[in-house]
Amino acid sequence: MEYRDYYKVLGVARTATAEEIKKSYRRLARKYHPDVSKEKDAEQKFKEVQEAYEVLKDPEKRAAYDQLGSDWKSGQQFRPPPDWTSGFEFRGGGPRGGGGAHVFEEQGFSDFFSSLFGGASPFATSAQRQPRGGRDHHARIDIDLEEAFGGGTRTLELKRPEVKPDGTVELRTHTVRVSIPAGVADGQLIRLAGQGEAAPGGGRAGDLYLEVHVRPHRLYQLEGRDVTLTLPIAPWEAALGATVTVPTLGGAVDMQVPAGAQSGQKLRLRGRGLPGQPPGDAYVQLKVVVPPASSPEARALYETMRTKLAGFDPRADLKR
Repeated sequence: MEYRDYYKVLGVARTATAEEIKKSYRRLARKYHPDVSKEKDAEQKFKEVQEAYEVLKDPEKRAAYDQLGSDWKSGQQFRPPPDWTSGFEFRGGGPRGGGGAHVFEEQGFSDFFSSLFGGASPFATSAQRQPRGGRDHHARIDIDLEEAFGGGTRTLELKRPEVKPDGTVELRTHTVRVSIPAGVADGQLIRLAGQGEAAPGGGRAGDLYLEVHVRPHRLYQLEGRDVTLTLPIAPWEAALGATVTVPTLGGAVDMQVPAGAQSGQKLRLRGRGLPGQPPGDAYVQLKVVVPPASSPEARALYETMRTKLAGFDPRADLKR
């Protein structure tokens, strides 16, 4: 996916005011409008101008776009960082994916636009009407799996885009304190009442919704409230059975590996996932790890196994 320099498309500086951006857009839209333009590739250029204006006319989209930095050049390969919206506060019509919100897809815009501002983005255009009073704001909060399990309190610095009197956009930082409930799930919304946009005329302020994103963990894979751990075991533990110590989010527990266990087999520890009603489970996926034949003694043991277990064919199922 190629990076698109929207300032270059509209022929304005990155410090351009909202009025300068609108003026340039109108001039270029007239120049490249397919119904009247005789310019080469007028229709494609018209779409590019529309796309650039869709981003730069909106203070939130523009501030988010500017956060990606100015070092990218048009045509360079680009991938947005997975957490690029973290710490950014934006206005919205309601919790994303809930409340009957309808999100439009911008027709004809590039993959670059869709990856940043498409339907899965917090900056996607929403058709849901705002209630009277202050508008709700939304932000993303990234937490570790241990925080999701045990809960806690966090202080966040969030950035709000604001239009200055000269028409340029400024990011202002403010601080909020949030209690993370134990068992919060990935994608869940935490509501901070009255911490959204102030209402005109002293009415009810909007709320701030924090969308929880649980960071990937080095040991566990999270699915809903269930967690899965890959547990290495020795061949003799798999063959003969054993009691092994398994790490869980709530602390280590002893688990019985049945005799004849196979690599890939899953065992369940009920209620050892994220807290909730009901709580999630922990699944332990066994992985048989074969010791290397790195010494004469180890090699001799493998030779003995090959002789004594000559009738064993691990690929018998492939021949049926």
